[in-house]
Amino acid sequence: MIRVVVVDDEQLVRAGLRLILEAAEDITVVGEAADGAGALEQAHRLRPDVVLLDVRMPGVDGLTVAPDVIAAGPKVIMLTTFDVDEYVHRALRAGAVGFLLKDTPPRELTAAVRTVAAGNAMLAPTVTRRLISSFAERGPARRDAARRRLAPLTARELEIVREVARGLGNAEIARRLAMSEATVKAHVSRALAKLQAGNRVQLAILVHDADLL
Repeated sequence: MIRVVVVDDEQLVRAGLRLILEAAEDITVVGEAADGAGALEQAHRLRPDVVLLDVRMPGVDGLTVAPDVIAAGPKVIMLTTFDVDEYVHRALRAGAVGFLLKDTPPRELTAAVRTVAAGNAMLAPTVTRRLISSFAERGPARRDAARRRLAPLTARELEIVREVARGLGNAEIARRLAMSEATVKAHVSRALAKLQAGNRVQLAILVHDADLL
């Protein structure tokens, strides 16, 4: 079972998310919290696999607490009402591996939880590409630094990393580049290791910083 904690200041939102998630046979909601302090306490006490963390809450919000929740062990998916939020990059850079709108269809929400629990990132194309573009600071210094970091990649690895930055999953990349999904996964893993990146979101940020899209 995938153990999930739901964090949102609105009880109705928490109840709706719980209802959706617990309809899946392989997911259980082990806890809820209404703010960041509660999220951190439950992350330490309950040891969930995934935390769904609202971006904006009274008191300690999701952006502030995300690094500490991630350090406690679970994977974090950020939740927001808005398509683009210029502050969410703080959480993504800290290691959050997903970003979803609260009106995400139930099937996509459960799929995102499974994807993240398996160690992959949930890059929703309609959200994450716009988000990353909104905060990527593409001044010459940042662009050149990002390109130097990407330099160790082979041409094929860079090609695949650029597709990751476009929000494509391994299966979509495999179809587009006419290779097996296992080969794509291997290239992504090597790129993550070479760049010392924690997840696919951080790869995407680096490509956007390098202005390679």
